[in-house]
Amino acid sequence: MVSLYLPFWPTDRVRKRLGAGAPAPDAPLALVGRAGRRRVVLSVDPAARRVGLRPGTPVAKAQALHPGLTVMDADPQGDREGLEKLALWFQQRIAPIVAPDPPDGIVLDTTGADHLHGGEQAMLAAMVQRLRDTGIAARAAVADTLGAAHALARHGRARMLVVPPGGAVAAMAELPVAALRLPDDIVDGLQALGVSRISPLAGMPRAPLALRFGPEVARRLDQAFGRVGEAIVPLRPVEPVEVGRNFAEPIGAAETIARMIGTLVPPLCRMLEERGQGGRCFDLLLHRVDSRAEAVRVATGRPVRDAGRVNRLLCEKIETIDPGFGIERMVLTASWTEPMGMRQAVSLLGEAEEPDISDLVDILANRVGTQALYRLAPVESDMPERACCRVPALAPDETKEWPDRWPRPMRLLPRPEPVQAMAELPDQPPVFFIWRGVRRKVRCADGPERVFGEWWKEDAEWTTARDYFRVEDISGARFWIYRAGDGEHGETGSQGWFLHGIFG
Repeated sequence: MVSLYLPFWPTDRVRKRLGAGAPAPDAPLALVGRAGRRRVVLSVDPAARRVGLRPGTPVAKAQALHPGLTVMDADPQGDREGLEKLALWFQQRIAPIVAPDPPDGIVLDTTGADHLHGGEQAMLAAMVQRLRDTGIAARAAVADTLGAAHALARHGRARMLVVPPGGAVAAMAELPVAALRLPDDIVDGLQALGVSRISPLAGMPRAPLALRFGPEVARRLDQAFGRVGEAIVPLRPVEPVEVGRNFAEPIGAAETIARMIGTLVPPLCRMLEERGQGGRCFDLLLHRVDSRAEAVRVATGRPVRDAGRVNRLLCEKIETIDPGFGIERMVLTASWTEPMGMRQAVSLLGEAEEPDISDLVDILANRVGTQALYRLAPVESDMPERACCRVPALAPDETKEWPDRWPRPMRLLPRPEPVQAMAELPDQPPVFFIWRGVRRKVRCADGPERVFGEWWKEDAEWTTARDYFRVEDISGARFWIYRAGDGEHGETGSQGWFLHGIFG
């Protein structure tokens, strides 16, 4: 039995979630919540522990003693969900029997699987190192029983420990009684009697202990020493929404395949509705009589469970299927699902129905590819080439908007192209410029609009600047050009001219 203990799991998870916005590694961080009516510290990181902060400390006292302390609200539900995801990752890669051990642990039964990873010691080292690479501190122990592994991982001296078979009693002798997973009131009662270690507790008569503390003490001792079995309930991934059908006679005609798809889609959509989910990706697997399989995948921009819509998307892919000598089985799976609630229908009081183009977008995306269908969204950036990004066609509307202080061209070049230009003064537009071998005389211009580099993103842009001009040549064509620099100081840019966009 392997027990992984994650001593700083909540704070480690917060730092991973915040990414670059997380506090500095040497800055103490504490997660706080409520214990009854009090607001107390629930979890601390290594930096906070080094300055003497411990869970259970009132928040006001912690902030008074440590003015530089970063305080954030705890998220117990998010911690539990993250622990389950981490346990599922171990289940897919290490052993099939894995269970979360809330609030800060994972337990694995690696019986029969450790040799696949080079033995128990190598397996343990690999797991701890993999967690460390992702920013999660971990302690681990291997023992015959869950109770022993749990105790040694949390209260043992070694960061990684492999207990030989039958060695649990000796390995746990000097551990505190709290390592037995006893309730706090029983631990306090045993310490009041002068019993603080497991070895003296294990040698005491059972009857007086049971009379004073109940059967819990004896049960935990027997579980840790292997006298009483303790099973773990493994994490079970959610079963995928799937329907299938076998055929007595192989099928191969496109019309027959379309008809069979029509029989699979409705029950699949009903199953999604029962779960309160919608599908974002649907996989159709067709097993041929020659033991080969054909696969068809369609995706949607939003969760859907409309049988007609899913059927139409799948039938459009029939021409890509090679039935060979015939298809004997078809399986349809909703491989990517998301929660989907009920939608209010439009009333009869003259309310206008919101147009829905998602069906059209899904049809086009499955024909040309999801990467080829997108729209542009604004990005908070002063540099024009960084002021927009590609987002999925059905992505939610952004609250950010492009600045309207200065007009922008409808078309930006993939990258600014150098031009030859001449200006009378540094703050004046060019008199003419030569672009792609054509000399263009400027009739009128507007500007400059000065744009500074984003020094907080690139050190090289600390002093850079650009002066943009809207210019119109004698033929009426309008261009967006800029000078790299302020026209006076060499550190601001090369002082060369570039064409960046064309106005419609």
